[in-house]
Amino acid sequence: MIQTLISAISAGTELLFLRGQVPTDLEIDSAIPALNGTVRYPLRYGYACVGCVTRAGEEKDKDWIGRTVFAFHPHTSHFIASTAQIIPVPGDLTPHQAVFLPNMETAVNLVMDGQPGIGERVAVIGLGVVGLLTVALLARFPLESLLAVDPLPQRRNLALAMGAHVALRPEDLTERATYDLVYEVSGAPVALNTALALTGFAGRIVIGSWYGLKQAPLDLGGAFHRSRIRLLASQVSTIDPRWSGRWDKKRRIDVAWTMLRSVDAERLITHRLPVEEAPAAYRMLEQEPEHTLQVLFEYPSLGSL
Repeated sequence: MIQTLISAISAGTELLFLRGQVPTDLEIDSAIPALNGTVRYPLRYGYACVGCVTRAGEEKDKDWIGRTVFAFHPHTSHFIASTAQIIPVPGDLTPHQAVFLPNMETAVNLVMDGQPGIGERVAVIGLGVVGLLTVALLARFPLESLLAVDPLPQRRNLALAMGAHVALRPEDLTERATYDLVYEVSGAPVALNTALALTGFAGRIVIGSWYGLKQAPLDLGGAFHRSRIRLLASQVSTIDPRWSGRWDKKRRIDVAWTMLRSVDAERLITHRLPVEEAPAAYRMLEQEPEHTLQVLFEYPSLGSL
């Protein structure tokens, strides 16, 4: 039995479900036991809970009691999970750091899939939580330039603080076809046209967004045909076969914990609300994206029960 302390809204994905913009014949998430099954409303969603183990049914599991753990589980005050479904939070990380584990693991996966090289020009389109964490990781590489692109000024300022060399609005982009590696993590399929315009000959575009049912026309009839640009789908539930001989999910999560120790992810938190105010939280994310980034639900602490 886990009592949740905080859970994080994954705005891009959760708003797709909220708006009904996901294929109804799709499994919600086959990689997460708590989200098994097809899309059927009403449904419980979310996948970033940090809580405290309060009870254990098996004698061999009693040493889990009192431990702070992470679980890929929908927003809820209490839940039951097997020990295989919970991840101990390292003692030197706070719950507010640990709740970023899924986003940081996704950022690690994006960097691994893109394989940035020394001296490369790299751009990140879309500066939500995943985009900003990806910027923070890419800033550690010896790149020639690191461009961040987003229409919202708050997010561009955060990108600069996290290591981007330049942060621009999409309409202010003047460079064309000069980037070796471009990440598209905006959640807007039309942004792929921006990515195509930025990517040079034989460059690569890593698509980390999930668009659900959203579509947009793509400009594949011009320079793209002769450009040898590679479009790479990147999704964190699996590991690219290039790495899977030596990497498993545990190793990648260990790297994500390490990155959370050195990247100030907590600066991305804009709102902390009691879970009872969930409707207001989703309205803010829907209607006021310029003021909201990472929204957390907070639950009654153990001491208040």
